[in-house]
Parts: sequence; C-alpha cells; structure tokens
Amino acid sequence: MSAPNPVSGPDPRRWVPPGETPPGESSTGSETGPYRPLSRGWGTAPLVLIWLVALVFALFFLAYAIILNLNV
Repeated sequence: MSAPNPVSGPDPRRWVPPGETPPGESSTGSETGPYRPLSRGWGTAPLVLIWLVALVFALFFLAYAIILNLNV
C-alpha cells in the first residue's frame, strides 16, 4: 500500500494566464461603490421602547420579590 502523493503546488493543467482573471483583494475593499454618509445608528423610538420593556421587566420582578418576602 503506497501513500498518495501530496500536491506540492498549483496544478499546471488549471493554469490561467494573468489578465484573464479578476484582480485580487486590492479591488474589493470596503471603499468601493458610491459614497454614502454614515448613519447615526439607532433611532430614538426603538431605544425608548427597549428601555421601557426593560424597566417593566425589572419592576415586575422587584414587585414579585417583595410579595414573596412579605409572605414568608
């Protein structure tokens, strides 16, 4: 039983001459495309809604803990 020969380089049968392939990473940076100014991030309404849900959640468990403590 013989071990298979590892490939030690590019396959010469699949060689494509330069110029027939697109350029490498240098042309696909994040700066490509039209300029768009940066957005400011989250709007005020979603942040207020998240804070309100978190506040109601925290108040519910605080009241639950107080009720449990009074019943002991």
